[in-house]
Amino acid sequence: MINTGKLAGRTLFITGASRGIGKAIALKAARDGANIIVAAKTAEPHPKLPGTIYSAAEEIEKAGGKAHPCVVDVRDENQVRSAIQEGAAKFGGIDILINNASAISLTGTLETSMKKYDLMHQINTRGTFLVSKECLPYLIKSNHAHILNISPPLNLNPKWFGPHVAYTMAKYGMSMCVLGMAQEFRDHGVAVNALWPRTAIQTAAIEMLTGPDSAQWSRKPEIMSDAAYAVLIKEPRTCGTGGFLIDDEVLQANGVTDLKQYACNPENADKLMHDFFLDTEETVNQLESKTSRKEAASGNIPQLFEKIQTLLSPEIVGKVQAVYEFHITGDEKGTWFLDLKNGSGSCGQGSAPSQPDASLTMKSKNFVDMFEGKLKAAPAFMTGKLKITGDLQKAMKLEKLMKSLKTRL
Repeated sequence: MINTGKLAGRTLFITGASRGIGKAIALKAARDGANIIVAAKTAEPHPKLPGTIYSAAEEIEKAGGKAHPCVVDVRDENQVRSAIQEGAAKFGGIDILINNASAISLTGTLETSMKKYDLMHQINTRGTFLVSKECLPYLIKSNHAHILNISPPLNLNPKWFGPHVAYTMAKYGMSMCVLGMAQEFRDHGVAVNALWPRTAIQTAAIEMLTGPDSAQWSRKPEIMSDAAYAVLIKEPRTCGTGGFLIDDEVLQANGVTDLKQYACNPENADKLMHDFFLDTEETVNQLESKTSRKEAASGNIPQLFEKIQTLLSPEIVGKVQAVYEFHITGDEKGTWFLDLKNGSGSCGQGSAPSQPDASLTMKSKNFVDMFEGKLKAAPAFMTGKLKITGDLQKAMKLEKLMKSLKTRL
């Protein structure tokens, strides 16, 4: 998506702009000569996450824009209001708001602490509402007013609620802000839309959740920044409002045909992890369910664990240091365990001999495919084929174990 210069002199307020998708959108607008109010919490370097509001501001100015870094926790009403007032005073108003800041915890009801629940709802839903509320008086005065929330289409398929209902509610809260505010401010000329990625996007947050190998199956943040740019350069009164947009659909509608350029690994451009809340895997899952019924009679699960038992060693135990419990559904329904924390390792049918670090639930066919290397753990998790409770990081260590055992299984 080539820069057009249409955002030159426009002022964008972007939450979570110190890294990831927020920073990518900021840099794209900066190449037009836009003004960016960098609103994020990170003023000091984080031990695990790169970037601060100051390093992002420096990159924005090098790209050709003007930056105003502000320490903003979107849960804090006073910080939000002060940053908006400061930025508007510095640049003469606000034209565009990007509600990008978000918190995620992919945990079930019993595993979600109220602290995590409150964090997600305060940042995602309340934060989006608060920042929008405080920006709107300035947006209404602009002749190019956009609000763009990085949130998904509203999808009431139960599969998106069951595994992580607290997170789903929090993200859908952002999307409901789109639905309501688009209608409320339509006559004021403010376009309010949502943008969501088709696939996993390689950001520091996703890497922390699924491990560095997820980059192999993800797209770069630039696909989101290019799609956002395509939306934001359009005239608000004629471009449409209240839309739930998908990044690659936006780009294709604007003449971008080469999506391979956005893949972190171009060789996997056709095998990317789908993001949450998009039902693109529905038909595939139904077909696999039918296939699993046909193949179950062969007793794949017991045979697989017999093979795994012969391959266990103190070396593998030393590398993994985790106990797993598997809850298999479908025709080979049952509970199995894999102890890679104690002694030389062990596995078998039944509950884990000690408290599992991670419990994984999946269909028998998908389980066999995962251990044979035909199905990657991270994409399985992202598409709902694999449900995880407990330590997500340790669960994702199975990805490396699969690779080491693949040739011997």
